[in-house]
Amino acid sequence: MQEQSKDPLHGKRLDAILEELVEYYEGFEKLGEQINIKCFTDNPSINSSLKFLRKTPWARTKVESLYLYVLRQKKKNESKRRD
Repeated sequence: MQEQSKDPLHGKRLDAILEELVEYYEGFEKLGEQINIKCFTDNPSINSSLKFLRKTPWARTKVESLYLYVLRQKKKNESKRRD
């Protein structure tokens, strides 16, 4: 039996992460306020942002960190609703 990874990024594609962040922040404008990267603030699109993020490790790291933060916030909000 294989042990599942506890890393929330394991098996998660960059395009899925980016799309989820854009949806969570209701568009690139608010996402660009969270992470001030030109690909989010200057004529943004999923495709152009993905190209930049795949070539730029520091930017990808910021996006992944924000995604992990969003996951924690969602989990926190979910547990508050149960209480």
